[in-house]
Amino acid sequence: MSKYLKSLLMMAVAFSVVETSTAAAQDKLETAPNKTIEANGIKFSYRSFGKTTGTPLVFLQHFTGTMDYWDPAVVNGLAKERPVVVFNNTGVGKTSGTTPDNVEKMATDAVAFINALGLKKVDLLGYSLGGFIAQEVAAKNPELVRKVILAGTGVKGGGNNLMKVVGEAFSQKDSPDPRLYLFFTQTPESQQAGKEFIKRSSVRADRDPESGKPIMDAQGKALIVWTSTPDDNALLKSISQPVLIVQGSNDTMLPTESSITMFKNIKNAELILYPDSNHGSIFQHHNEFVNQANFFLNK
Repeated sequence: MSKYLKSLLMMAVAFSVVETSTAAAQDKLETAPNKTIEANGIKFSYRSFGKTTGTPLVFLQHFTGTMDYWDPAVVNGLAKERPVVVFNNTGVGKTSGTTPDNVEKMATDAVAFINALGLKKVDLLGYSLGGFIAQEVAAKNPELVRKVILAGTGVKGGGNNLMKVVGEAFSQKDSPDPRLYLFFTQTPESQQAGKEFIKRSSVRADRDPESGKPIMDAQGKALIVWTSTPDDNALLKSISQPVLIVQGSNDTMLPTESSITMFKNIKNAELILYPDSNHGSIFQHHNEFVNQANFFLNK
């Protein structure tokens, strides 16, 4: 083989390696392969991607949500600077088992999943119901959790408006998606942001199965009981990790005032309130949120 042909062959191999490496590095929520891992008899479905170095960030999802209800702009933005893991907790999506009807069991199952992955230290991003789980996990597993982001969530014993707001959302006959009412304010700007979020989060082809009535009933009970159980902020006071609290200016489902209570009672907390925003403030203000979350996690 001539030196010229050898050079061409070597260039072709090198290009192939770079192309494969680049493709792997560009994996994202919409295209990352679904994986499974077993823990405590439950087969968890999950996706993991992003950088291969740094503390992994584990996402804990909202009421009835699956992996495909996350905003790719948020997940992919955070994945640029760290490994990220999204998963379906017990009974949700393609994860086996029966969905627990209490937050404490959801937290236990989340820890079992993290341990099964062999992760010794993680950061948590808990959104809405996922924020309840994140609080329980952080308080009871200080050796496992390094930092916590609590977004659009509330306080144990702090009350909720779940049934009222969900009922109002589904009564909006002209709305193409109840999340436009649940997650966003009624201003034109917020509604436009909501439509863009729904478009972004609808791209994946092989989506997780939707959550049916058994999941809704179990998670609804868990949410209502947890937010109705008097706690005198004891759980918040037992969280020792640095915490970033993120909330909308007018969360109609889990009142914005709960975030101020969290800020006052967690030892090492920071608070961000986004303007003209409801329960889905991190999706409406996704660019700002990613920048501020990255700064918090990186420092």
